[in-house]
Amino acid sequence: METKNIKAFGTEAAEAPLKTLDIQRRTVLSHDVEIEILYCGICHSDLHSARNEWHGTVYPIVPGHEIVGRVTKIGDHVKHFKIGDLAGVGCMVDSCRECEHCKNDLEQFCDEGSTLTFNSPDVHLGGQTFGGYSQSIVVDENYVLHISDKLDLAGVAPLLCAGITTYSPLKHWNVGPGQKVGIVGIGGLGHMGIKLAKAMGAHVVVFTTSLSKTEDAKRLGADEVVLSTDPEQMAKYAKSLNFILDCVSAEHNIDSYLNLLKVDGTLTLVGAPMEPLPVTSFSLILGRRSFAGSAIGGIAETQEMLDFCAEHNITADIELIGVDEVNNAYERLLKGDIKYRFVIDMASLK
Repeated sequence: METKNIKAFGTEAAEAPLKTLDIQRRTVLSHDVEIEILYCGICHSDLHSARNEWHGTVYPIVPGHEIVGRVTKIGDHVKHFKIGDLAGVGCMVDSCRECEHCKNDLEQFCDEGSTLTFNSPDVHLGGQTFGGYSQSIVVDENYVLHISDKLDLAGVAPLLCAGITTYSPLKHWNVGPGQKVGIVGIGGLGHMGIKLAKAMGAHVVVFTTSLSKTEDAKRLGADEVVLSTDPEQMAKYAKSLNFILDCVSAEHNIDSYLNLLKVDGTLTLVGAPMEPLPVTSFSLILGRRSFAGSAIGGIAETQEMLDFCAEHNITADIELIGVDEVNNAYERLLKGDIKYRFVIDMASLK
């Protein structure tokens, strides 16, 4: 298979900083779309993977799965994209396409395991897939998204992960008008959860450990803000919420939030704490409550989310950086020093 050499930004070892690398991309096959990458968001999973904190990294690694760019070449059989179109790529670039989940537009739950945008076996070139911290990417058109020109493109990039990660459970559990919805945590995921739940028509209650975030939560769309470390404030919301979206990736008390749900309410976890989270049986039993989880969304639902965001003028709150600032951005990410997502201007990769 023919390939071409492009520049990327990645690392060759867990303890090494990211740097400019040369990688190979395949030339377009009949159903492929080649995309010049304009912007790529930084997800916390980029950092975990680059530093092998999840113990599955194959080096060299080029992170990045929040990709927005412009189509520069298409294969002979491509039907849905043309050269010059804006396009996006999220967390997946392929899946088996044959299992029940793929056939039901749930490629993220592919029985064979979907092919992730980076650090996943590359069935075309061998080795691992390389992500969006790069000049361009080649992806089968079935896993490429249409991007509206109505929104700031840099702000759209995080929608490809943070946006769909929060949209999918809100949609699945039928969040909408007449519902009171809790959002736990105001970070990269939480700030998107607030915007989306509000746009869906819900009454949004935000739970935070920091009173200093109150004003910002309301700017994002929160109707009420609760200091989760204050037992009196928490008690006022007992049995009052229809749904809770938990966006916290650190250890925290799940029971304290389950007890805020009405009968038949659901708490869905989209944060990814490394340690187990204990749950008391009676927090579930005494209200027929559910404790659930959710992971990104399928390609069709991701397109639906992008269209919804274009209709409602929703983008992520970002800080735009150059590739030379990525290593510092990783350190800031560890400290929570960002409101609320870093996005790389890929034009800075020379």
